Amino acid sequence: MAGEAFNAVNTGFASCFRPGRLSVGLVVPLESYLMDDLPTLNRHIERAQLAEALGFSALWLRDVPFNVPAFGDVGQMLDPFVYLGALAQATDRIALGVASVILPLRHPAHVAKAAATADVLSGGRVLLGVASGDRPEEYPAMGAEYETRGARFRDSLAYINAAFGDFPVLEADQGRLNGRVDMLPKPTAGRVPLLITGGAQQAPDWVAAHGDGWITYPRNLTMQAQTVAAYRARVAEAGLPLKPVVQSLYVDLADDDARLARPIALGYSAGAAFFRQHLQDLQAIGVNHVAINLRYNNADVETTMKRLASDVLPALLD
Repeated sequence: MAGEAFNAVNTGFASCFRPGRLSVGLVVPLESYLMDDLPTLNRHIERAQLAEALGFSALWLRDVPFNVPAFGDVGQMLDPFVYLGALAQATDRIALGVASVILPLRHPAHVAKAAATADVLSGGRVLLGVASGDRPEEYPAMGAEYETRGARFRDSLAYINAAFGDFPVLEADQGRLNGRVDMLPKPTAGRVPLLITGGAQQAPDWVAAHGDGWITYPRNLTMQAQTVAAYRARVAEAGLPLKPVVQSLYVDLADDDARLARPIALGYSAGAAFFRQHLQDLQAIGVNHVAINLRYNNADVETTMKRLASDVLPALLD
């Protein structure tokens, strides 16, 4: 990737993504909670500000419209766009992402306006992950068809991209933009970066061609290296510039820095030494950002955030 660069869509995108480098963000809520518990959101604004002060690159919110007990995770519970507005005023530099907005359950006009508003309020720091959704129970509650969510996702993405332009013209299933109405405000850099999560019920070539980047799930290093390489190959085959790859990682940071890794759901329980090496390995295979989730962390969350900042993040600095 020597000599290549990402198209810096906005300030948040430029601060998080650099070819050959890995940055680290945190998934909200910044606390631990069990499968059947609801997060307390204790000190959630103060913890967001602490994350920024400690040098984390991004805060990632979730779009979870309903509590589906069988799924076992309500996310941060707050509406992500309202929360983005609050965090935009409470922080100054840290990127603010949503991973990810469930496009088939929202009208794209509302998504475009809310995302652009949060981007303006934050000074261009919004990163918008977009997904097709994986909780079938939510669809009948909104009168939406689960089976057709892939087509609705494509239609929504086209609509949102068009709405970011001036007096757009578009014939979409969810509305007609006739060039005589305009969506305001406009994002700070003309559009908000749209990062596609997973497959979104689309062909891999389509995913590579239509997003500003890709959000995926953790895998073992060999499989993740192959997955990242395949995505980048599809981007190149489409004749497009380099795009960033983001992955999540659940972390339980042990008190003993030398503690060997033990797998947990979508991550590891281990000492700082393991996480230093693991993040360096992810950087080496082309992952550009890791969103750490502390839901299963056993230690005090604020102490863990400080230890990650002092004992793990420096290993990724130039």
